[in-house]
Amino acid sequence: MAAGSGEAAEACVGQVVLPGDVLRLPVHPDEDGERLRLGAGGAPRGRLLCGPGLRRCGAGLLVTKCGLLRHRRAGGSAAGGAYWVDSQQKRYVPVKGDHVIGIVTAKAGDVFKLDVGGSEQASLSYLAFEGATKRNRPNVQVGDLVYGQFLVANKDMEPEMVCIDSSGRSSGMGIIGQDGFLIKVSLGLIRKLLAPKCEIIQELSQLYPFELVLGMNGRIWVKAKTVQQTLIIVNILEACEYMTAEQRKQALARLSGN
Repeated sequence: MAAGSGEAAEACVGQVVLPGDVLRLPVHPDEDGERLRLGAGGAPRGRLLCGPGLRRCGAGLLVTKCGLLRHRRAGGSAAGGAYWVDSQQKRYVPVKGDHVIGIVTAKAGDVFKLDVGGSEQASLSYLAFEGATKRNRPNVQVGDLVYGQFLVANKDMEPEMVCIDSSGRSSGMGIIGQDGFLIKVSLGLIRKLLAPKCEIIQELSQLYPFELVLGMNGRIWVKAKTVQQTLIIVNILEACEYMTAEQRKQALARLSGN
């Protein structure tokens, strides 16, 4: 498909798009999708974001992954918002700022190497923990699970993780407990579970009390009061990807009845 042709992006929302397709964006002479613009009232008009599976291509968007095209408006305004492709991708590509679950595979001097599910391992300094100093080093062993975020993530450099925020606080990040169960799911299911007021999480919380850690790299760590409850929650989370909302509610109703 030529770069100058293609269908309108708004008309393809909810439909299947293929790699190589070009989606045209509406042309607004007073609006630039790359930058914020001020309208007559002085309020920002909004910014158009290009999400996963899409890439800028002249005045449109080039599809790089197969899946359903999605669009979210910015604050209810027609201007701005975000387009992305919703697909069943399992290979994770590190993105700066993403919170992920890594598995410690080696110690190399003052740096730990972690498997994050990407094409290469990420590095984590022993000083990237809350309260860590040269004398007070964190007790990290090979095989431990670490929840952190990417400080550096691009195609030209090795991914670098930290377990502290900009204020030096852990904010829930760090070494995950030895107990619990780790599973791998698709990236689409992770985005669904991380959505605000996710129905799946709300329904599961009424079944059993449990701890849950969600990584953007498709890894989920679950711990409930007993091993049986942990496995039940794990099985429901894995099956949620292929069940409708009604099927999920029926399964939860049968479990709560027992």
